[in-house]
Parts: sequence; C-alpha cells; structure tokens
Amino acid sequence: MALQTSSDAPLPVGEVSRLIGGWIDRLGAVWVEGQITQLSRRPGQGVVFLTLRDPSYDISVAVTCYRQVFDAVADVVSEGARVVVHAKPEWYAPRGQLSLRAAEIRPVGVGELLARLEQLKRSLTAEGLFAADRKKPLPFLPHRVGLVCGRASAAERDVLENARRRWPAVRFEVRNVAVQGVHAVPQVVTAVRELDALPEVEVIIVARGGGSVEDLLPFSDEQLVRAVADCRTPVVSAIGHEPDTPLLDLVADLRASTPTDAAKKVVPDVDEELQRVRQLRDRALRTVRSLLEREERGLAHTLARPVLERPHRMVEERESEIDALAARARRVLGHLLDRAESELSHTRARVVSLSPAATLERGYAVLQRADGGVVRSPDEVAEGDGLRARVARGEFAVRVTE
Repeated sequence: MALQTSSDAPLPVGEVSRLIGGWIDRLGAVWVEGQITQLSRRPGQGVVFLTLRDPSYDISVAVTCYRQVFDAVADVVSEGARVVVHAKPEWYAPRGQLSLRAAEIRPVGVGELLARLEQLKRSLTAEGLFAADRKKPLPFLPHRVGLVCGRASAAERDVLENARRRWPAVRFEVRNVAVQGVHAVPQVVTAVRELDALPEVEVIIVARGGGSVEDLLPFSDEQLVRAVADCRTPVVSAIGHEPDTPLLDLVADLRASTPTDAAKKVVPDVDEELQRVRQLRDRALRTVRSLLEREERGLAHTLARPVLERPHRMVEERESEIDALAARARRVLGHLLDRAESELSHTRARVVSLSPAATLERGYAVLQRADGGVVRSPDEVAEGDGLRARVARGEFAVRVTE
C-alpha cells in the first residue's frame, strides 16, 4: 500500500529503511543466477563475501554466506564463474544496503549453459532475428571499418594487418573492450552502438580469438544479440575459431570463421582487384577487336558486291533497256503515223472525188437563182429569169430563154 506523505508530514529515514526492510523480508528466498566478480575468503572468518553480477545489465548485488556453504563448491567456483544461488534478500538498515544471504550455491555447468543458449536461440529464431532477409550486404570497398576487439589482442592485430596488407588505404575506427568476463557485454554493446552511430563507418567487425564456452558466453548474450540486430550498419562476427558458434554469428550480417577471415571478407585484395581489372580490360579489348574485325569483314563483303563494286552498272543496264524501249516506241509510233497518213490520204482522195468541186471539174455546172438557191428542176425557173452558172473555174450569168 502506498504511504501518504507530504512535505509537511514526511517520514524519517529510519522509518523508510524499516519499511523497505519489511517489504524485502516478505519477498522470501529466491534462486538467483549471476557471475561472481569479487570473492573474499578471509582466514579465520566464518562468513564469505562475494559480489554477484548480471553481465547483461551491469547490475551487481552483494552476497554473503557461511563458510561451510561456500566450501561445498570452493573447488569448482572462482571469480568469473557463473553460479545459481538460493538466497534470502536482506536489508541492512544502518547503511541502507541490500544483500543476499546464500543458503546454497550451485555452479552452472557447461551442459546447462548450452541448454539455456539453445532455448534462447529458439526464442530469438521465432522472433525472426536470424532470418536471412534481415541480412544487409557488405560494401565492396569500405572507406572506414569499425572494429570491436580486446585491447592489444591477437584478433585486433590479425584484422588490422591482414586488412592493410590487402588494401593499404583502408581506415579503422577501433573500440577496445573487454571480450570476456562480467564487463564484456555492456562494453561490447556500447562500442557497437557508438560505431553504428558514426555515418563514416560502413561496416563493423566484432572480433575475438577462440576460447572456452564460458569465455565466449558474452557473445551469446541476448542484449548483445538484440543490439546487433538493431544496427543499421552491416556487422561481421569474427568470434573464436571455426567450431565456435555463438549467437552473435547467427544475428550478424556475415559470419567469419576467424578474425583473419573477417579482414579478407570485408576488405578486397588490391592485387586481386588489379588483376581482375586487367582481365576485364583485356576481355573488353578482345571483344571490341572481335567486333571491329567482324564489321570489317562484313563491310568488305558488302563492298565486294557488284552493285557497289560498279555502282553505275545498274544505270548502264537500265540505260540500254531505255534506249531499246525508246527505239521500239519510235518504230511503233512511226508505223502508227504511216498507217494513219495512208488512211488519211485514202479518205481525202475519196472525199475529193466525191466533192462538188470534182464534179465541176468534170464539166458540170451549178445554176443558182438570185437568192442563191440551187436550181434542181426546170419548173423552178421561168422564161427571162436571170441565173448564175457556177463552173470549176468560176461563174457567169445566164438567162432563161424558153
């Protein structure tokens, strides 16, 4: 139940501490998992002090236990070990300090760790964090590479030396972090997020040498896996050796078997690229030459055709045909004109022979009255009428006498 307090009616510190202690006492005993970061076993003391830390969230809590409780696991438990503790939370009112009073400590075995990792793997797979369609392609030639690794580690040396040997112009943004132990997860997560926020960093390599399952456990932490899944920058996982497969390998955009392999996959080899450029250049040159030779052969074949070898030949052939047709046309037209002239002459002769003038030429005359009418019968004239007689060479006047 919430307390009713105000600035006029505050609670004393002792009362607040007492209430907190009461709430914690009601919590009862709990099972807690964590990693031992500090261990104090002073000779002659019946109590062992240790600190239990959650590496995923950078939270620690003090744990105390009787010596006989710790002696039961002293041979297999040391600083850095993961343990499961059955303890009752306690509140130390004078200092306002929370601690756990352990009644039993159990080391977390490799088999149990692997089982938990498998369970986490199935859960994250169901969320789609390891799906292939989430993988981002790596840039061909990154100008700046982010590197997360241990300080002065062999992994850092392998990545830097191999990358610069392959492409001397490559630049690195290095973040040295703890790669095992209780501080590994928060430091690696922070480094990855810092590099992801830098626009000039085009790819991030998370590298570490090989180790035991416990040593590589931080790279299977859920917090780190989710941080890598949220990155906009492609991430390359280079953890351990070939048999080592932390969950970081599954969520990363590319898995490298070793740090050296990561350098080879992220940075191209300048000699290989120059050789590829030469090969492509030679191939292009051969292709162009082949194309030119083919076109030259086609042009020569076209020029060898008669129509192009003697371009006037077709005109000359058509000229002789035109001359022949013109001569034929002239002959046909001449025949037609001759025949028409002959027919016209015959027709003219017939017309001339049948014309009145021809009749007059034969000695006939045409009598006409004064009004120009032709006299066709004696009854048409009377005695004394004046007439005109028309002959072949002219005309003259006549008069009817009887």
